[in-house]
Amino acid sequence: MVTLDSPEAIRAFVGQCTTSNSLLVDQKMIDAFADLTNDHQWLHVDVDRAAKESPYGGTIAHGLLTLSLLPAWYTQCLKFPNRRHAVNYGFDKVRFIGPVKSGSMVSGKFTLVKAEDVRPDDIRCTWEVEVRVDGVERPVLVAQWLIQVTH
Repeated sequence: MVTLDSPEAIRAFVGQCTTSNSLLVDQKMIDAFADLTNDHQWLHVDVDRAAKESPYGGTIAHGLLTLSLLPAWYTQCLKFPNRRHAVNYGFDKVRFIGPVKSGSMVSGKFTLVKAEDVRPDDIRCTWEVEVRVDGVERPVLVAQWLIQVTH
């Protein structure tokens, strides 16, 4: 866990990264996400059909499920004890560049590439994010995530 307890500490962290622990993405999680979002495409939820017809040999997680794991990993990796609040400012880029097969262990890597002052005590942080499947060289998701921190 990295502690960034001041605007100065945030600025000093630019160029550095932190990585989360791995998390299991299993069929139970995929099915729950499908129910939540009403996205029941067979590639995600039909285990038998996906085993026969999917180019991945089985079901895969929704890209948006993979993206939705970022906040949990972020709070696992980074601590801002003196902030008043933080706001998810959005994404400048999100690409789903590989599948997350059911049963995969995945983790998030966060690199702070920019910390810009937007107002006194407000810093907009631009994080380069990668999601990786354990044992796979290429990331499955890359994104630029903006979070505004107020001290």
